[in-house]
Amino acid sequence: MINVVIAELRKLRRPTLLLSTLLTVGLLSGLFTSLVFLRVGAKGGNGKRGEAITAAELSHATGFLYGFKLVGTFLGLVALCVFASQTAQEYTYGTLRNLLVRQPARMKVLAGKFISMKIFAAAMVIFAGTITISLSYALAGHAKVSTSLWSSGAAMHLLAQATLNIFIQTLSFGLFGMILGLLFRSPISAIAVGVIWTLILETILGAVISSTSKWLPGANFSNIGEGGSLLVSYKHSLAVTLCYLLLGSLIVSVLFKRRDVAN
Repeated sequence: MINVVIAELRKLRRPTLLLSTLLTVGLLSGLFTSLVFLRVGAKGGNGKRGEAITAAELSHATGFLYGFKLVGTFLGLVALCVFASQTAQEYTYGTLRNLLVRQPARMKVLAGKFISMKIFAAAMVIFAGTITISLSYALAGHAKVSTSLWSSGAAMHLLAQATLNIFIQTLSFGLFGMILGLLFRSPISAIAVGVIWTLILETILGAVISSTSKWLPGANFSNIGEGGSLLVSYKHSLAVTLCYLLLGSLIVSVLFKRRDVAN
């Protein structure tokens, strides 16, 4: 299985994939962090859903994490697309057959793919966190934000907690994409279904029937990244996420193990 992980990491570090992903993550991280600090006091708000985050709030121990948390959901969507495409394209290009010749144990191939993509997701989160935090310090003076509490022990604890939550969120979206990739066996179909469901259908369902929001997969993935909310607890989102992902993983594992593989 180690050889599968190494082989998958070699694919994931291709310049066309790695550089484009890092560029996307970097631009999104810079954009959302800049909006938070450059629009302090703006009438249209500078936070999620148009909320106004003041300089006093940004001066708290959590101030340097606002940009990181804002970009968290988009990290999940990037992971969904990468996981789905890297899984489904094995069927599209017909390379899965060659992989199974070298490693007949299909579950080892699947596990190796997941481990390598988990490493990729962790790298994305660390990269985004580095950019958002660095930019937060750079823009703090312009927004008249005090950074004295940002280096406290409480702030470091919150940073570790936020990083873990955003990683779980990113990995959840990514595994969801991997499940779709194995289910549809087409990168375009898997990505389209994942993005449309997460960005459009869940939004419509949540707006029309508000009680469904606490049971929708994407909404719960995002809520984990935020550390929970007043309406939906962190533990609830974690439990719902585990149920969805375990059930989906079980279904596609059986399909992956039993389906015939064509050239």
